[in-house]
Amino acid sequence: MIPVTPLSTESPSALAGDISERLNAAIREHLLSAFAPDSTKTLREFSAPEVAELLGVSGQFMRKVHAEGTVPEPQENRGGRRYYKAQELWDARHVLEQSSRKAGRYVPRRSESERLQIWQLMNFKGGSSKSTTTIHLAHYFALRGYRVLAVDLDPQGSLTSMCGISPEIEFDGLTVYDAIRYDDPVQMSEVVVRTYFPGLFLAPSRLLLSEFETESAVHSSPDQPFFTRIRNAVAQVEDDFDLVLMDSPPQLGFLTIAGMAAASSLIVPLTPSMLDVSSTAQFLELAGAYMEVIEDAGASLQYDHFKFLITRDEPTDVPSQQLTSFMRALFQDRVMSATALKSTAISDATMLKQSIYEVVRAEMTRSTYDRAKASMDAVGHEVERMVHEAWGRT
Repeated sequence: MIPVTPLSTESPSALAGDISERLNAAIREHLLSAFAPDSTKTLREFSAPEVAELLGVSGQFMRKVHAEGTVPEPQENRGGRRYYKAQELWDARHVLEQSSRKAGRYVPRRSESERLQIWQLMNFKGGSSKSTTTIHLAHYFALRGYRVLAVDLDPQGSLTSMCGISPEIEFDGLTVYDAIRYDDPVQMSEVVVRTYFPGLFLAPSRLLLSEFETESAVHSSPDQPFFTRIRNAVAQVEDDFDLVLMDSPPQLGFLTIAGMAAASSLIVPLTPSMLDVSSTAQFLELAGAYMEVIEDAGASLQYDHFKFLITRDEPTDVPSQQLTSFMRALFQDRVMSATALKSTAISDATMLKQSIYEVVRAEMTRSTYDRAKASMDAVGHEVERMVHEAWGRT
């Protein structure tokens, strides 16, 4: 336990420093006990019905390929019921793909002629569920066989934490800052780390990334403009991925704008409240002005999709539903059809640094879990459809 002593009363600055030091020490102690440095975040196992659904086949088909020896039996078998590790699911996809008559049936990765999809989630209103949506999309696509790179552009590192690395506990690895800094940047391949989630890789973040804002104000020039830094870094690992998901900080600074210049599509998550809608309107007014400035400076901004996503949706809340209807009437198909529900299942999972896909259904109220998962599945499916549309697939 951290000893509790009276806070400083010398001056406001001393008090603030004392509070900060005490909080940081308490947070560090809590994290070290909850997430020991030598522990590794792991992913739950998936039941046979879940695996069949993810592969798009029947349970009978799975029993058949196991009996034939086409797909190895999973290691875990409890009372005659098969449970699959995520890696076993990933391996099964590749085995089945080899014998499939239709290319991409089980491993739907992009072809050489299909452009890498880079999706940025952005809004400068905190609490709009940017990080929560990003991690759910990352897990959705990874479970379906895509090669996903999550890029954490927020110095607070929420996405990094969700991927199993705690920025609050200093780690020795490189971060996305090291790939985009002006002074001797490293290759993006040195930054990207494999996560515990098969198919998902991460370019992590921590507080040091905020230095990019200061450095860009000083070092950005026509010879090395700030808005090319992220695009060039991602291009270095382009061949290794199908989809890049970028989580932006809750501000319209150099990082967010550089992300906009790198993106092929944008999603603006917002909650259905008048304050958030008004804040988003101001954000997009500024974003539009900055887009014009960097286009004049030589950037080429072309987006396959520019969408709003309603988050923390409450179907029984009349005012929020009226505001959602208002947004749909005003922007029509710019507002995604699917919404991310406000759910205790998602909130509880997020508190444990998990997505709904990592939670064991039996550990929650099943109806609550099912509604939350169906909501995030619908969001993922709609984004997947837009990705395929950008690739020219039918």
